[in-house]
Amino acid sequence: MPYKFTFDISRTPHHFFTEIALASYERGMHKVFLKSLQDIINKFKIQEATGLNLQDAVVLIQDLIDMQALNLIHRQKFLQTKKRALFLPHCSRKYMDSRCKAAFDPSLPSYVCAHCSPDCEVNKADRVAKEKGYDVYVLPGGSCIPNILSAKKYEGVIGVACGGEMKMSGELLESMSVSGQAVPLLKNGCANTVFNMDTLIKTL
Repeated sequence: MPYKFTFDISRTPHHFFTEIALASYERGMHKVFLKSLQDIINKFKIQEATGLNLQDAVVLIQDLIDMQALNLIHRQKFLQTKKRALFLPHCSRKYMDSRCKAAFDPSLPSYVCAHCSPDCEVNKADRVAKEKGYDVYVLPGGSCIPNILSAKKYEGVIGVACGGEMKMSGELLESMSVSGQAVPLLKNGCANTVFNMDTLIKTL
Protein backbone atom coordinates (compact mmCIF):
# COMPACT_ATOMS: atom_id res chain seq x y z
CA MET A 1 0.00 0.00 0.00
CA PRO A 2 1.40 3.43 -0.88
CA TYR A 3 2.05 5.91 1.92
CA LYS A 4 -0.80 8.06 3.15
CA PHE A 5 1.57 11.02 3.01
CA THR A 6 3.63 12.58 0.24
CA PHE A 7 7.33 13.31 0.52
CA ASP A 8 10.20 14.77 -1.46
CA ILE A 9 13.75 14.00 -0.27
CA SER A 10 15.30 14.43 -3.71
CA ARG A 11 17.24 17.47 -2.48
CA THR A 12 18.60 15.68 0.58
CA PRO A 13 22.43 15.38 0.51
CA HIS A 14 23.37 12.12 -1.21
CA HIS A 15 25.64 11.07 1.68
CA PHE A 16 22.48 10.81 3.78
CA PHE A 17 21.66 7.54 2.01
CA THR A 18 25.16 6.24 2.60
CA GLU A 19 24.75 6.98 6.29
CA ILE A 20 21.43 5.21 6.61
CA ALA A 21 22.96 2.17 4.90
CA LEU A 22 25.81 2.26 7.41
CA ALA A 23 23.35 2.72 10.27
CA SER A 24 21.45 -0.38 9.25
CA TYR A 25 24.61 -2.42 8.74
CA GLU A 26 26.20 -1.41 12.02
CA ARG A 27 23.07 -2.51 13.84
CA GLY A 28 23.23 -5.97 12.35
CA MET A 29 20.35 -5.25 9.96
CA HIS A 30 17.98 -4.88 12.92
CA LYS A 31 15.53 -2.04 13.41
CA VAL A 32 17.09 1.03 14.96
CA PHE A 33 15.70 2.65 18.08
CA LEU A 34 13.30 5.56 17.77
CA LYS A 35 15.88 7.90 19.36
CA SER A 36 18.45 6.99 16.68
CA LEU A 37 15.94 7.71 13.94
CA GLN A 38 15.06 11.04 15.49
CA ASP A 39 18.76 11.90 15.61
CA ILE A 40 19.11 11.09 11.89
CA ILE A 41 16.00 13.11 11.06
CA ASN A 42 17.29 16.09 13.03
CA LYS A 43 20.84 15.85 11.62
CA PHE A 44 19.66 15.96 8.03
CA LYS A 45 16.75 18.32 8.69
CA ILE A 46 14.33 15.87 7.09
CA GLN A 47 11.28 17.51 8.63
CA GLU A 48 12.26 20.92 7.29
CA ALA A 49 13.12 19.54 3.85
CA THR A 50 9.95 17.50 3.45
CA GLY A 51 7.34 19.17 5.61
CA LEU A 52 6.56 15.80 7.20
CA ASN A 53 5.59 15.53 10.83
CA LEU A 54 7.93 13.49 13.04
CA GLN A 55 5.80 10.36 12.97
CA ASP A 56 5.67 10.23 9.16
CA ALA A 57 9.38 11.10 8.92
CA VAL A 58 10.20 8.18 11.24
CA VAL A 59 8.14 5.81 9.05
CA LEU A 60 9.89 7.05 5.91
CA ILE A 61 13.43 6.81 7.31
CA GLN A 62 12.79 3.43 8.95
CA ASP A 63 11.58 2.06 5.61
CA LEU A 64 14.66 3.46 3.83
CA ILE A 65 16.92 1.82 6.41
CA ASP A 66 15.09 -1.50 6.08
CA MET A 67 15.36 -1.25 2.29
CA GLN A 68 19.11 -0.66 2.42
CA ALA A 69 19.57 -3.48 4.92
CA LEU A 70 17.70 -5.97 2.75
CA ASN A 71 19.68 -4.86 -0.31
CA LEU A 72 22.90 -5.67 1.55
CA ILE A 73 21.60 -9.02 2.79
CA HIS A 74 20.46 -10.19 -0.65
CA ARG A 75 23.13 -8.54 -2.85
CA GLN A 76 25.39 -11.55 -3.37
CA LYS A 77 22.47 -13.85 -4.12
CA PHE A 78 21.09 -11.30 -6.58
CA LEU A 79 24.44 -11.04 -8.40
CA GLN A 80 24.33 -14.79 -9.03
CA THR A 81 21.00 -14.60 -10.86
CA LYS A 82 20.79 -14.80 -14.64
CA LYS A 83 17.27 -13.93 -15.77
CA ARG A 84 16.42 -10.47 -14.41
CA ALA A 85 13.75 -7.80 -14.69
CA LEU A 86 13.45 -4.15 -13.75
CA PHE A 87 10.12 -2.83 -12.46
CA LEU A 88 9.61 0.92 -12.83
CA PRO A 89 6.64 2.97 -11.59
CA HIS A 90 4.64 4.54 -14.41
CA CYS A 91 4.34 7.71 -12.29
CA SER A 92 8.02 8.45 -13.03
CA ARG A 93 7.25 9.09 -16.69
CA LYS A 94 7.86 12.67 -17.80
CA TYR A 95 4.29 12.95 -19.05
CA MET A 96 1.18 11.25 -17.69
CA ASP A 97 -1.01 12.18 -20.67
CA SER A 98 -1.04 11.62 -24.44
CA ARG A 99 2.37 13.27 -24.81
CA CYS A 100 3.81 10.02 -23.46
CA LYS A 101 3.82 7.60 -26.40
CA ALA A 102 4.29 4.46 -24.30
CA ALA A 103 1.94 1.68 -25.36
CA PHE A 104 0.01 -0.16 -22.66
CA ASP A 105 0.10 -3.95 -22.85
CA PRO A 106 -2.89 -5.22 -20.82
CA SER A 107 -1.71 -8.81 -21.02
CA LEU A 108 1.16 -8.08 -18.60
CA PRO A 109 -0.03 -5.40 -17.64
CA SER A 110 2.75 -2.88 -18.32
CA TYR A 111 3.59 0.17 -20.36
CA VAL A 112 6.16 -0.32 -23.09
CA CYS A 113 8.44 2.72 -23.30
CA ALA A 114 8.53 4.36 -26.74
CA HIS A 115 11.61 6.51 -25.92
CA CYS A 116 9.76 9.65 -26.94
CA SER A 117 11.36 12.06 -24.43
CA PRO A 118 15.16 11.98 -24.06
CA ASP A 119 14.98 13.56 -20.59
CA CYS A 120 12.34 11.16 -19.24
CA GLU A 121 13.67 9.10 -16.31
CA VAL A 122 11.74 6.02 -17.42
CA ASN A 123 13.24 6.33 -20.91
CA LYS A 124 16.77 6.55 -19.47
CA ALA A 125 16.24 3.66 -17.07
CA ASP A 126 14.65 1.50 -19.77
CA ARG A 127 17.59 1.99 -22.12
CA VAL A 128 20.35 1.31 -19.61
CA ALA A 129 18.60 -1.73 -18.14
CA LYS A 130 17.97 -3.31 -21.54
CA GLU A 131 21.62 -2.75 -22.46
CA LYS A 132 22.47 -4.85 -19.41
CA GLY A 133 20.10 -7.63 -20.42
CA TYR A 134 17.11 -6.82 -18.23
CA ASP A 135 13.48 -7.06 -19.24
CA VAL A 136 11.78 -3.79 -18.27
CA TYR A 137 8.24 -3.26 -17.05
CA VAL A 138 6.66 0.15 -16.42
CA LEU A 139 3.93 -0.74 -13.98
CA PRO A 140 0.66 1.01 -13.15
CA GLY A 141 0.81 -0.60 -9.69
CA GLY A 142 2.43 -3.28 -7.55
CA SER A 143 -0.54 -5.62 -8.00
CA CYS A 144 0.79 -6.43 -11.50
CA ILE A 145 3.96 -8.03 -10.14
CA PRO A 146 2.64 -11.50 -9.13
CA ASN A 147 1.29 -12.22 -12.63
CA ILE A 148 4.54 -11.16 -14.30
CA LEU A 149 6.69 -13.23 -11.95
CA SER A 150 4.47 -16.28 -12.36
CA ALA A 151 4.51 -16.03 -16.14
CA LYS A 152 8.16 -15.10 -16.73
CA LYS A 153 10.00 -17.02 -13.96
CA TYR A 154 12.60 -14.35 -13.22
CA GLU A 155 15.47 -15.19 -10.88
CA GLY A 156 16.28 -11.60 -9.95
CA VAL A 157 14.26 -8.40 -9.83
CA ILE A 158 15.04 -4.73 -9.20
CA GLY A 159 12.13 -2.56 -8.16
CA VAL A 160 11.84 1.22 -7.99
CA ALA A 161 9.16 2.21 -5.46
CA CYS A 162 8.47 3.75 -2.07
CA GLY A 163 9.22 1.79 1.08
CA GLY A 164 5.62 0.83 1.76
CA GLU A 165 5.25 -0.90 -1.59
CA MET A 166 8.70 -2.46 -1.27
CA LYS A 167 7.65 -4.21 1.94
CA MET A 168 4.77 -5.97 0.21
CA SER A 169 6.86 -6.77 -2.86
CA GLY A 170 9.66 -8.13 -0.69
CA GLU A 171 7.32 -10.61 0.95
CA LEU A 172 6.08 -11.70 -2.47
CA LEU A 173 9.61 -12.17 -3.84
CA GLU A 174 10.58 -14.24 -0.83
CA SER A 175 7.53 -16.47 -1.21
CA MET A 176 8.44 -17.07 -4.87
CA SER A 177 12.19 -17.53 -4.20
CA VAL A 178 13.10 -14.52 -6.34
CA SER A 179 16.11 -12.42 -5.33
CA GLY A 180 15.39 -8.70 -5.20
CA GLN A 181 17.03 -5.30 -4.95
CA ALA A 182 15.28 -2.03 -4.21
CA VAL A 183 15.80 1.53 -5.42
CA PRO A 184 13.81 4.02 -3.37
CA LEU A 185 11.67 6.80 -4.72
CA LEU A 186 13.00 10.12 -3.44
CA LYS A 187 9.71 11.86 -4.23
CA ASN A 188 6.40 10.06 -4.24
CA GLY A 189 2.95 10.98 -5.49
CA CYS A 190 0.70 10.22 -8.45
CA ALA A 191 2.97 11.90 -11.03
CA ASN A 192 6.51 13.22 -11.48
CA THR A 193 7.96 10.83 -8.91
CA VAL A 194 11.75 10.88 -8.61
CA PHE A 195 14.50 8.28 -8.12
CA ASN A 196 18.27 8.55 -8.35
CA MET A 197 19.53 7.30 -11.72
CA ASP A 198 23.09 6.73 -10.45
CA THR A 199 21.74 4.51 -7.66
CA LEU A 200 19.72 2.52 -10.18
CA ILE A 201 22.70 2.06 -12.49
CA LYS A 202 24.89 0.85 -9.62
CA THR A 203 22.17 -1.56 -8.53
CA LEU A 204 21.80 -2.94 -12.05
